[in-house]
Order: sequence, then C-alpha cells, then structure tokens
Amino acid sequence: MVPGGGICKDVIESHVAFADYDMATSSEELRGSPLRKAATGVGGNLGATSTNDVHELLECPVCINLMYPPIYQCPNGHTVCSICKARVHNSCPTCRNELGNIRCLALEKVAESLELPCRYQILGCHDIFPYYSKLKHEKNCRYRPYSCPYAGAECSVTGDIPFLVMHLKNDHKVDMHDGCTFNHRYVKSNPHEVENATWMLTVFNCFGRQFCLHFEAFHIGMAPVYMAFLRFMGDEDEARQFSYSLVVGGNGRKFMWQGVPRSIRDSHRKVRDSQDGLIIQRNLALFFSGGDRQELKLKVAGRIWKEQ
Repeated sequence: MVPGGGICKDVIESHVAFADYDMATSSEELRGSPLRKAATGVGGNLGATSTNDVHELLECPVCINLMYPPIYQCPNGHTVCSICKARVHNSCPTCRNELGNIRCLALEKVAESLELPCRYQILGCHDIFPYYSKLKHEKNCRYRPYSCPYAGAECSVTGDIPFLVMHLKNDHKVDMHDGCTFNHRYVKSNPHEVENATWMLTVFNCFGRQFCLHFEAFHIGMAPVYMAFLRFMGDEDEARQFSYSLVVGGNGRKFMWQGVPRSIRDSHRKVRDSQDGLIIQRNLALFFSGGDRQELKLKVAGRIWKEQ
C-alpha cells in the first residue's frame, strides 16, 4: 500500500463495495446518469460508495475528465491522468511531490469493471459500454453532434441538423433554397486572385433533407482551379442513398461531374483535398465564361436524386 493512504487505498477498499453509483464520462454525466449498479462486499455485506466518491476516484484533479490508463500516482496516492502528468511537469497537483512513473493499477482495475452509458445518451444513444470501450465508441457515435459545415471561417459551433440549419441561416447568412435542381452563376471580376478562398455555400432542402453546395477557388500544386461539390447534412450511410450531378458549360461545350454527396462528418477541407467533386482549371473556366476571359462568369447547373 502506498504511504499516506490516498485515493488508491480507497480504491482497493471500494472495489468490492460499489453500489448505487452513476455511470458516465464527465463529472456532470457521472452525477446525473439514471443507471445504477450494486455489488456485494467482502463477507457478504452490502457496501456502498456515494456518487461523489466514485467521481473523486476516477476524475483527474487537473482536467476534471475521467482518467484512462495509464493512471499515475504520487507516493502519497494522489492520482493524475497521463495527459495532465506532462502539464504539471511531473509534480503532483495535490501535494506537490514528484509523480515519477508509478501506476495506480488498483484504480485502473476498478475502472475496468465499470459499464457506462454513452455521453450522447440525451441525444438518443442508449447503448452501454465497458469503461475502456466507451471513449472509442463516442468518437464515432452516430448521435454525436455535427460540426458546422460552413467553410468560410473557423466555426466551432456544433449541434444537431435542425440547429445547424438555423445557425447557417441566421449567423452565416447562407442562402437557403427548396428543390432538387438548381442553376447558379458565379461571377468574379478578378479571377486571377486565387488564395484558397471559399466563395460560396448554399443549402438546398431536397427530399426533406439538407445538402450543402460548396464552390471555391484554390490551388492544386501550382495550378489555380475552381471546385464545386456537395455535402449531405447527415451521416455517411444516409448520404449514400443520394447521388448528384454538376454541369458547367459555355461556348457550345459542357463539362459534367456525377458523384455521391459526402457527409458533413467529413470536414470541408478533407473533401476538398480529396478532390471529390467537379474541378475546373482556371483557363477552362474562363473559356466557359466567354468574352475576353478577364472576368469569371461560370454557370453551374445541378441535380440531386435519391437512389432506389
């Protein structure tokens, strides 16, 4: 046993005495979850630890998140998560003793015995996971909030689809259109200014779902290009139920792209850098624009349909 008792000593005594505890990922979830569990103590006596006791055992005192292996302890038994161990420069945040590389194996073992609800339970995920599997699930949980799909700024807003639609309309002033076909005209007086700038985002309401049409200028290597692509406001498995086409043309010529919209789970940059969309080199775009090729006047027509 480590000197001074500390948390790890409490863990050993509590390992067989868990009862009526809340199970979750953060301190709020740990206090608020409706799930309960009971266990019989040594000798058949029913022991219990309060929600706060469980919370204190598993919560890192620095970042206030639940700890995952490796969990470190100082000689007095105070614990800290592996990420915060570096942040505190190997000094115990509780007693200031040197942390060293002592693992709190008892606390890691207790955590292994827990089963917890997904942190997105309130959003509809009702699955239960072993403590050490929960974090991996939450990174890909289909109920996790979506990130704002607006690409013109670093927007940190997250939420469900109805919330993000209103956010795009009210905060980013994005144009909203109903219908599954569209014709857009992109005009730029100086098409030689290509600085990885996003030009336009338009949202279409089609089949009762929302689609984001991106159009922008950037470089592929040294070549200036224009790109248009569609993203679906939902998960990837739903996005695969739809297809779309984009057509640009002028001077009696046409250039067409057909594909499957990408989920907004994939970031704007990821989709753009994968070149999964209609890509037009600047010289061709100016040819389509007609005139003296000094001004971009590009017409993009599109259609969205649902696969049977």
